[in-house]
Amino acid sequence: MYNEKFNNVLNGVQQAVPPIWFMRQAGRYHKHYQGMRQKHSFVELCKKPELAAETALGPIRDFDFDISILFSDLLFPLEALGMGLEYNPGPILDRKLNSDNIKDLKPVDEAIEFMNFQSEAVKATRELLPKSKSLIGFVGAPWTLFTYAVEGSHKGGLNQAKSQLELFSAFKEIMEPFLIKNIQLQLDAGAEQVMVMDTAAGELSESLFKALVVPSVQKFAKAFPKKLGFYSKYTHFSYFSDLLNDENLSGLGFDHRVNLKTALTSSRKTFLQGNFDNNLLFCDQPTVKKWLIDLLAPIKDLDAKDKSNWVFGLGHGVLPKTPEDNVKFVVDFTREYLGG
Repeated sequence: MYNEKFNNVLNGVQQAVPPIWFMRQAGRYHKHYQGMRQKHSFVELCKKPELAAETALGPIRDFDFDISILFSDLLFPLEALGMGLEYNPGPILDRKLNSDNIKDLKPVDEAIEFMNFQSEAVKATRELLPKSKSLIGFVGAPWTLFTYAVEGSHKGGLNQAKSQLELFSAFKEIMEPFLIKNIQLQLDAGAEQVMVMDTAAGELSESLFKALVVPSVQKFAKAFPKKLGFYSKYTHFSYFSDLLNDENLSGLGFDHRVNLKTALTSSRKTFLQGNFDNNLLFCDQPTVKKWLIDLLAPIKDLDAKDKSNWVFGLGHGVLPKTPEDNVKFVVDFTREYLGG
């Protein structure tokens, strides 16, 4: 019960056409998701396993992605630890974490029980998925969770988060063991891989990224050898130098700021996921095709061994109001162009 193309990537088997999955492929752009939201709240879609499974399955049916992703939200660990969380429509926490109230967070062994809905959602999704499709889970990375906890979002320069790095150290002592248990929960339920998403890490300098972000990723990868991928938004290629050849890390995701050919020829020890510019999906299809060929042509000409670890995707997730026809076009044209 796995996707052959994705399994080939994980095992270094050469192939012309890579597996395809997009972050946020089950989301607001999609009529299937919109129909689900007319009947259920976002939280219900995440926390009711049968609804999470049906939401995740929608884009597999309509766009034939090779890989399905657990439908959930990366902020639930904060709720599990005792921070009130609601969505109206975006996430709203009931407080901002500080040095006084961090002691009020729940013990990890108690808090992790809250996340059992993710385990059940993974199981329900796997039951619905065709056997030819793979399933991955995800968690938020400590830095991104910290920025939400102290700032309420991860927009802007993150001055509050960056000015409280001692608090981040204390936060990591709680969040790292929590996430290790959360990752184990998803893997035990049937996820083939788990992606660690750090969407706020691009606001860090390279030195801060390597000091604050990389050690956690390496700790998680060591705990789950060849079972974890890591994605960081708005991050330059040089930031990943300590992770590219990490023997324990399964994969890395890049946004469109990274030159894909450079990335693919720099490492064969991890899968590399990316990285067509998600904003270009708003163009008319002839323009989408033009820029898609611009990305794909240099990769098509690579030796097979240099692209055997590639998972095709967008630079980041599918944006709201993205034309569905363009999502389908990118998936179909990529397979046709690389396979021809």
